[in-house]
Amino acid sequence: MVMHFLLLLLLAVSTVAADEEPFIGVNIGTDLSDMPHPTQTVALLKAQQIRHIRLYNADSAMLTTLSKSGIQVAISVPNEELLAIGQSNSTALNWVSRNVLAYYPSTNITSICVGSEVLTTLPNAAKLLINALKYIHSALVASKLDSKIKVSTPLPSTIILDSFPPSQAFFNTSMNQVLIPMLDFLQSTQSYLMLNIYPYFDYMESNGFIPLDYALFKPLPPNKESIDSNTLLHYSNVFDAVIDAAYFAMSYLNYTNIPVIVTETGWPSKGSSNEPDATLDNANTYNSNLIKHVLNKNGTPKHPGIGVSTYIYELYNEDKKPGALSEKNWGLFDSNGVPVYVLQLTNSGAVLANDTKNETYCVAKDGADPKMLQAGIDWACGPGKVDCSPLLQGEPCYDPDNVVAHANYAFDAYYHQMGKSTKSCDFNDMATISTSNPSHGSCIFAGSLGRNGNAPEPSPNFMDSHSSAYELRIRSLLIVIGLLIWGEVVLL
Repeated sequence: MVMHFLLLLLLAVSTVAADEEPFIGVNIGTDLSDMPHPTQTVALLKAQQIRHIRLYNADSAMLTTLSKSGIQVAISVPNEELLAIGQSNSTALNWVSRNVLAYYPSTNITSICVGSEVLTTLPNAAKLLINALKYIHSALVASKLDSKIKVSTPLPSTIILDSFPPSQAFFNTSMNQVLIPMLDFLQSTQSYLMLNIYPYFDYMESNGFIPLDYALFKPLPPNKESIDSNTLLHYSNVFDAVIDAAYFAMSYLNYTNIPVIVTETGWPSKGSSNEPDATLDNANTYNSNLIKHVLNKNGTPKHPGIGVSTYIYELYNEDKKPGALSEKNWGLFDSNGVPVYVLQLTNSGAVLANDTKNETYCVAKDGADPKMLQAGIDWACGPGKVDCSPLLQGEPCYDPDNVVAHANYAFDAYYHQMGKSTKSCDFNDMATISTSNPSHGSCIFAGSLGRNGNAPEPSPNFMDSHSSAYELRIRSLLIVIGLLIWGEVVLL
């Protein structure tokens, strides 16, 4: 028995690798009373720099509008069309001709989702799922697009049993007749396992066993992390644990090189009285942390550094969605394109910077070298001509007295002073543009005052009127560090 388990662990050391940079995309549902026109939706996607979307169908108007946008599109074979395609190769050929060839390559279709959660929602159609996958793929082969467009099917994470510890996870064996040929297909076509992961439901159904912070990606001290006793891997969130459970479940069946992509995940921003944790704050926390987790390529404990591309559920709140109140409130935006909440995306890039007020800030990057940050402060407060007097002891922005907080203020002041140009928020790659307002207490940052690049003129007497330790640091480092390190970079 011990030897058997050790063998499984050896198999679990998979060859999964990242073929491309991980991305964050969004699902676009259409159960809205006032569904925006495709031109409005595409304009919103562009404004939010969303480069990856998943459609639940192959809507002609949407695919036409997406033409030449560069946005990468996953289209879907709706469940109601699955039976016909799974029974007829010619039907599959016709579907690909109408829904792919008619738009590609002008519309950048990158994958086809054949059905959605078929194994659990349409068990009678499960046997035809493999045929549908193969027929759609064959149609792509005939058009020489099989290397350009992946074919897979989104699965619910509920098909993974005994998911913690992840190393003991396995697929529901009653589905093996479909799962095994499906995994054969994914491996042979170099496609990926599409998985829908909902920590919200895992948390709700755990009866308190899963802590809320663990579901929301909130930072946990090491003694609060869950430990897989077989691998000694530490898990700090549900999302990673489920993904690794999928990898271990595949390895149990001897599949070790099929990557996972998450086709749906998210958190509702509103719920009924029996859904107390469906709140704006929790939805913001989950999706903000998710985006940073994916784009920072944290990976999972089993595959560190290999980011898992993920589609957030979803772009719009869908008021016509049946079921609980929370079902109508998973969206990032309302039908007018107004954010339901402003994501907290410091240091995660520009994707989904959904602040319609156009408030942006320049702040220190996570993990930036403190010495380099100090050099940046000294340059901004010296040659950069930023009024850094609010950072002096006793002034509004002195506390917290640490280099990151002070760098945030100095960098942002310079950024606004220079008209919010992208180049002015670089500081030798120690800074990044954020939509999260770093103001605190009486320390108010320029962007939150709506100055939009018109920050007040720096005090001409700053270097002469203060004799604090902060000023002395600036004087001593100004020439040595400011000019040598920063002068050439920032003045570009």
